[in-house]
Amino acid sequence: MLDPRPVLIVTGLVQEARIAAGPGMIVICSSSDPQQLRALLATLDSSSFRGVISFGVAGGLDPTLRSGDVVVATEVLSGDTRFLADMALNDEMVASATLKRRKIVRAGLAGVEQVIAAKACKAALWSETGASAVDMESHIAAAYAARAGIPFAALRVISDPAHRALPELAKTAVKPNGDIDLRKVLRGVARNPLTLRSLVSTGIDFNRALRSLRGCRGFLLGGETLVPVEPIRSAA
Repeated sequence: MLDPRPVLIVTGLVQEARIAAGPGMIVICSSSDPQQLRALLATLDSSSFRGVISFGVAGGLDPTLRSGDVVVATEVLSGDTRFLADMALNDEMVASATLKRRKIVRAGLAGVEQVIAAKACKAALWSETGASAVDMESHIAAAYAARAGIPFAALRVISDPAHRALPELAKTAVKPNGDIDLRKVLRGVARNPLTLRSLVSTGIDFNRALRSLRGCRGFLLGGETLVPVEPIRSAA
């Protein structure tokens, strides 16, 4: 018998939250702020959820991955701590998904407290962790699930690939509600028109990632396609 409790979906941006929303799920958005995410999670009763999923876009670390490619996490690494994903997204659906020729890989995610923007920093993190992608929510969601003793999974789509540096404006243009501050972006471009080209490339990558993320929405299906496997484990 299926556990009637909802699955908690953890996102960083309002666009991700809108894609994830649906029956059988409670969706929260951190506004790409790790401390805000921890504060949000602290207000929730973990016993009311049957699992936690980190869902959204990520920065690419593996240079073979392009924007729109999908990483289904096998583990999340944060400093010296490692969380194993123990809630499997429906294997049959993942295996059959094409997502318009986007690649789907099972690999590790790196969790960080600040945006990793520079190409050299991405390369260093890939060398250090072996993780294929990086985000600012998965390690916090995994830690929450571990403390609660409930299953965890993560699905992240590459937005800025390893070969592309994330512009400074893109790093700072997220509103407290998780939406993009277009006025701030336009003011920044007006002050420095040379940033326009990199912002356009970043925007194209981001929109491609959101299209892939929408294609991954069916993996959730209100949590009905999530299959708990072995108990969650973490190592410090």
